This record gives sequence, structure tokens and C-alpha cells, in this order.
Amino acid sequence: MFQTGGGKDKDKDKDKDKKTKKTKSPAKAEETEDSDSEVTKKKKKGKGKKGKKEERAPSPPIEFDNLEEFVLQPAQQGVTVKCKVTRDKRGMDRGLYPTYYLHLDNEKKVFLLAGRKRKKSTTSNYLISIDPSDLSRGGENFIGKLRSNLMGTKFTVFDNALHPDRALPDMSNARQELAAIIYETNVLGMKGPRRMIVIIPGMNKDGERVPMRPRSENDGLLIRHQNRNMENLIELRNKTPVWNEETASHVLNFNGRVTQASIKNFQIVHNKDQDYIVMQFGRVADDAFTLDYRYPLCAVQAFAIALSSFDGKIACE
Repeated sequence: MFQTGGGKDKDKDKDKDKKTKKTKSPAKAEETEDSDSEVTKKKKKGKGKKGKKEERAPSPPIEFDNLEEFVLQPAQQGVTVKCKVTRDKRGMDRGLYPTYYLHLDNEKKVFLLAGRKRKKSTTSNYLISIDPSDLSRGGENFIGKLRSNLMGTKFTVFDNALHPDRALPDMSNARQELAAIIYETNVLGMKGPRRMIVIIPGMNKDGERVPMRPRSENDGLLIRHQNRNMENLIELRNKTPVWNEETASHVLNFNGRVTQASIKNFQIVHNKDQDYIVMQFGRVADDAFTLDYRYPLCAVQAFAIALSSFDGKIACE
């Protein structure tokens, strides 16, 4: 499903799906517009309290020696990496430019990544760092960035290597494009869930990401996708929520990991297997969200996808 140019991993994926299906629970969380009625909000809060013990199921033991390597490596096949995103709005300008932190959702709450929107940028530009206290572009902890187009509807995720103009002729030290995110204009206007497409580099037969080092934007993930040049690329989409008549809202099954309704709640899947959740993201408190990701995503890709959902997209909502 994720391997480009071969189908060796299909059986593995099937085995993983069987395991996933066995562990499913009936807990649900709604994905709705943020302007829910007070009655609905109270019901949802009650749901959150009831399912809290089940919802905080810890991440499986995940250990690593090198943080930089870990956050760029695809998740181990068969393992769901359970994380938590917290948003810090404290301070002079953090209302406009909050800092976001990604931790493993386990007892130790191991720090993984931090991200913050850059000031004075013509388009939305988020720096991603492996040090929560160093969010500078020139710092040695800079690991990647998320950049949007002028409309705020398309995003590209880069690693920390050099711009193609400054790279060697063979492009060996040029930056890689790790993902692209497209928010489709909502034909229903202000109503209904958002639709998103995620394009990531494909995987080789060893389960490693195929490097994508475009020489220019005309050869990047967004243009390749636009031209339907999908060689060595994987297209993922958010799972379409089901309309629930009882709650008058759109519903996704987050298996207890999400407890509050929000337009930001989403699950990412591959068209070939809607039951294999590649990533899910959703609200558990005002400034706290769970983020779970699986192969073929890495932590930087998943965190950047989540950051894109925080950005204001007037054309999409």
C-alpha cells in the first residue's frame, strides 16, 4: 500500500489491520463546527469524564538514543506512536504566536518537538525544533519547517538541509520535502467538515522513505500532485466523518483518544484501506490534543500536519 513500485508489504499491512480491528472500542467523539450549542457541549464534557481512564491509554514503550534520528524515521511497522500536543498561549505575543509542543503520551511524557509560527513572514511559516527552548532558524536544533501558500490552503514540510540554490550540484545536501498538505475549499461554505489531502514520499522495499529533493518549486510535491505525476508518492486523505442524527454532528471513531468536539479533529487514511488509520488528531482540552501516528509517517511529518490544522484558512472553513 505504501511501497512504491512493489507490493511486498501488503501482507504485513493486512496483519496489522487485523490486530488494529481487534482492539477497537465503541468510544466516539464528534467532529463538528466549533459553534456547538451549550447543551451539546455539556453532553460532550460528560462523555470526556466518563471515558477518561480508557482514553488515556499510554503509548507502547518507545525508546531511542538519538532524538533527531527518531523524529525523522518512519514509525516502526505495527506500532502506533501515541503523542500529545499542547498549545502555550502565555506571554506577550503568544496569543497570536503560540508555541506548540509534542510529547510522547506516556508516563515519562518524553519531549519530541516544538513548533512556532515565525513573525514577519508573508506566508504562514512554522519552525520545528528538537529543543523546546530554541526555536530559531539558525539554531542547531532546527529540524524542519512548515510553509504555506498565500491563501493558507496548501502547505509544504521541509527538513533542515540546504535550499536547492545553495546545495551541491548533485543535490546530495539539498533539503527534502517531507510532506504536502492541501485543504480543499469547502463547497458547503461555512458548514460541514474540512477536507484535506496529504502527499508524502513513497517507501522503498526496506521500509525507508524515498528522498524527494526538488531543484525548484516546479518539481515539488504540490506541483507533482497537481500534474498527477505520482511516481514515488503516496496520497492520503482525511477520513470522511459520518453524520449522526442523534447528536446532529459529524462523527469519527477515535477509540477513546479524543473527548471534545472540534472542527480540527481528523483521521488520515489511504484510499485502499480506510481502516488503517495512518494518523489521528483531536482535542482533549482547550489547549491539549492527542496525536497518534503510524507507519509510514514520522514524528516531524505528523506534527507538521497537525500545525497546519491550527493555521487560519478562511478559504477552507
